[in-house]
Amino acid sequence: MDQPRHLGRTAVCVLLATAVLSCAGGDGNRAVDERVTALEAKARSLERSIEALADENAELKGRIAILEGRSGAVARHQEEGSIGAVLRLDDLDARVQELEKVASGVEPDLPTAEQRPKGKEGKLSQPEGSALERTVRLVEDSGGTVHYIDHPQRDDRSVLVMPRETVDGRTPLIVSLHGFGGDSAHHTTYVPLHERVDTDGFALLLPNGIRDSGGNRFWNPTDECCEPAKGGQDDVAYLTELVARADQVMDFGPVYFFGYSNGGFMSYHVACKGLPGLRAVASLAGTSYVQDARCDGAAPVSVLHIHGTADDVIRFEGDVSEPDPGDYGEPAFYAGALEMVNRWSRQAGCEGSEQPQPYARLDLDHQVAGPETRAIRLDSGCAEGIRIELWMSVGSSHTPGFGDTFVDALVDWLLSQD
Repeated sequence: MDQPRHLGRTAVCVLLATAVLSCAGGDGNRAVDERVTALEAKARSLERSIEALADENAELKGRIAILEGRSGAVARHQEEGSIGAVLRLDDLDARVQELEKVASGVEPDLPTAEQRPKGKEGKLSQPEGSALERTVRLVEDSGGTVHYIDHPQRDDRSVLVMPRETVDGRTPLIVSLHGFGGDSAHHTTYVPLHERVDTDGFALLLPNGIRDSGGNRFWNPTDECCEPAKGGQDDVAYLTELVARADQVMDFGPVYFFGYSNGGFMSYHVACKGLPGLRAVASLAGTSYVQDARCDGAAPVSVLHIHGTADDVIRFEGDVSEPDPGDYGEPAFYAGALEMVNRWSRQAGCEGSEQPQPYARLDLDHQVAGPETRAIRLDSGCAEGIRIELWMSVGSSHTPGFGDTFVDALVDWLLSQD
């Protein structure tokens, strides 16, 4: 367990988010002030915990290594000591996960607060209404045309944004999925695909995941997920039904999925399970679980994997920890960026390359100096029409500072997979 060494920048992000959110407060907004105060307290607690967690983690790993090196007469003592140490490590894991939940709770608010319109006194105004209502306002403020897609089993509605000009059977549909703890309005503010609907001639579907026991919206990107609160929700069936119901508005052409973080996990899972008309998947800071072997029979699709090398939440290199003896030798939790593009490259029958070279360098993240993103393509020998790409953003975090350049590049890439 090496998470503590990655939490330093997470604490800074939490403090930054509280500072940004404090601008949205003001003396008349008690709810925001209370949220900021609570976040500041959690951030300070997070900082204090990082060093202690790292030291305790190192000490326990050392003890386990010593215990595992013993044999013979001390075998029984070794087993008992290892079990005790593993239990303590499990406790540390739980504490780290709790700290990460603090960061994930702040994450959706940061891009929204940074881009929120200012009120009369120059203070940032708080969004009002449900996720659906806020998403509709964002779309209508940009001049978009809103249709509502109802889902009978969940008794909810999703926003479908239609372009002014359509061609039956050819107009593409992009399904855009938010991250854990976010919603369609947060996601649309961060990656404003709705602003390109008319200029680029595609439709956009903006669904919302259900809430877990803590009130966070999420997608279930496996058949069996890691927490009881996330089990039993068949989001592949849900999203497949939404796309089918959107097709009742008009007969769409190719379907593309884009997802951020947990939404990226979900986009990959949809591709694994198969969806009629799916042509390509783009994932930002999202990957797949290592043990998710249910993609073996999936049809190949084009894949764009976008990932920051400084991502502290879903790490670029994946969860590469050694098997945990407390988990009966279970392997790593989720795959890294390189493994993902190689996985889908193999799915499409592409010819592998040990050291693929960038074909372009892109300046997408305004928080990182220079052209930080290396665009790497793995399409040699692939099935016809399939392209597999990795956009490796050197120095970018879990929430890169993407703007119009990124949105343009993303839309261009997706629509080129026709």
